[in-house]
Amino acid sequence: MSTVEAMIDAHEHAQIEKLEHMIVGGKVYTPAPLYSSGPVDPSNGPYWKAEYLALPGDQRPVFSMIDDPRLPPMPEKPTLMDYFRYRIGPAEHLLQSARLAKISGCSEKMILASLLHDISMEGFIGGDHGYWGAQLIAPYVDEEVSWAVRYHQALRFFPDPDVGYEYPKAYYQYFGEDYVPDAYIKRDYEYARNHKWYMSARMITINDVYAFDPDVRVDLEDFTDIIGRHFRQPEEGLGFDDSPSSHMWRTIMRPRKFL
Repeated sequence: MSTVEAMIDAHEHAQIEKLEHMIVGGKVYTPAPLYSSGPVDPSNGPYWKAEYLALPGDQRPVFSMIDDPRLPPMPEKPTLMDYFRYRIGPAEHLLQSARLAKISGCSEKMILASLLHDISMEGFIGGDHGYWGAQLIAPYVDEEVSWAVRYHQALRFFPDPDVGYEYPKAYYQYFGEDYVPDAYIKRDYEYARNHKWYMSARMITINDVYAFDPDVRVDLEDFTDIIGRHFRQPEEGLGFDDSPSSHMWRTIMRPRKFL
């Protein structure tokens, strides 16, 4: 194991919480197995379970089925902008991407796609974030928007000099000089490359790679009208409607709800 790998391993293990740190207001706020896999072996069960069961039965706190009081409270009927304000962040990269899409003359739908392209990365799950993000937003946006978010995941790894997109130099640092995308990424790239909406997803990658300017500040409110026109806000509140992805929004809202 290299020195860097050892440091990462030690850091990950240091992040594993003791049971006492999960108890707030007499309730246990446990992390999902997904978020501790790696530092611990998930096949052994929850890492906090033995410590919990070691407590006398009458001293075991109940598990949380409510909002985590350590997080900012969400409105009763949350909107997309509420999620940006209280659960997704920092969102500066998404805001800069949307700003660049607007400057580039993209349609309002594609400005929204740039605003949402990394929504999973920023607020839910990083791995395969394009696929997760597309599922999150699909019930509420035009099909072209969710399609573009889905396939930017694959297109980002393949240059297209004809439209001004080169393989990002930063990826050599992030993933190494010898990184080769998985077979499913290559498959989805080849599918998207010949699709009628190819340029919609490609524009996300173009506006994505240049959206890391530390001197640029963009306000979420700059996109209020575009969100209002192109994101179908459920009357019950985002996460409390009956869409195929409402449970995913509730997970973002309550990431430590036990069941």
